[in-house]
Amino acid sequence: MIVDRRIGGPVAGLAAALLLSGYPAIRLRAQASPSGSAHTDSVRAAALRVAQTRPDSGRAMMRRLLASLSPQDSLYPGALFTAARIAHDAVGAATNLQRVVVEYGRSVWADSALVLLTQLYFAQGDPAATVQAAERLRRDYPDSPLKPRADFWGARAYFDLKDDAHGCSLIREALAGPGSDVEFTNQVTFYAARCTNVTTTAASTATPPAAVDSQPKAVSSAAAYSVQVLAVKSAAQVDDMLTRLKVMGFDARVVRDTSGLFKVRVGRYPTRDEAQQVQRRLKTRVGGQPFVVEEQ
Repeated sequence: MIVDRRIGGPVAGLAAALLLSGYPAIRLRAQASPSGSAHTDSVRAAALRVAQTRPDSGRAMMRRLLASLSPQDSLYPGALFTAARIAHDAVGAATNLQRVVVEYGRSVWADSALVLLTQLYFAQGDPAATVQAAERLRRDYPDSPLKPRADFWGARAYFDLKDDAHGCSLIREALAGPGSDVEFTNQVTFYAARCTNVTTTAASTATPPAAVDSQPKAVSSAAAYSVQVLAVKSAAQVDDMLTRLKVMGFDARVVRDTSGLFKVRVGRYPTRDEAQQVQRRLKTRVGGQPFVVEEQ
């Protein structure tokens, strides 16, 4: 698959090329989801088929399906994933994929959503976000059969960021990954050629670029203080902030409270003083009004 980085006018065409086609591995991974409603599965499959020639009709089918499902339904993340693949533009696609990752991180769709996000971010010319999504898949889903795909896009993003050491680590892992997709193997092999004389950095210790803050790590589960950076209802805003914080080197996570708000918090610190030091750095680097919270 050839990725076009142009994001001016033909964004809808770009999203369709990236998401509607998809990789075979992503389609197979999706089929591994728990058995659910045959009706829902047939609607999703039909929407994908229809969208090939009548995209608006396919999107309408998915809107009706999502409206008929509760967000608590186990079938909901699969419907979101399909809606993302036939979205009208890259923004709509990214929003649905981010929701799958943030709200349904334990579903079988989360790693597939992250792989598609790496491709989408890369096509948009955002290597930092590409790296963040690839590293998140590596961290949260290390046994995913889709990891070589994320490694490939993460490697290309690292190359764009002039970080060949981390890029070559990922490209070599992608090359060593299982799979019988000849096209994908050829793509990885092409980029692996640039790594002949590059000393790689261990992928397990790879740090996203521009991670200039060395903040304290959590010392134990008894750590009581964190810094809250954001509290919103939008999953897209959450993922944007997570990307920024990750690239800056902060250990960020999402907490969802009973009101439905997504709260982005950084670190777990044993003393308020340590948390306040990080709060001051966040105020300088990120802006806004970050504040210290006590966690039980």
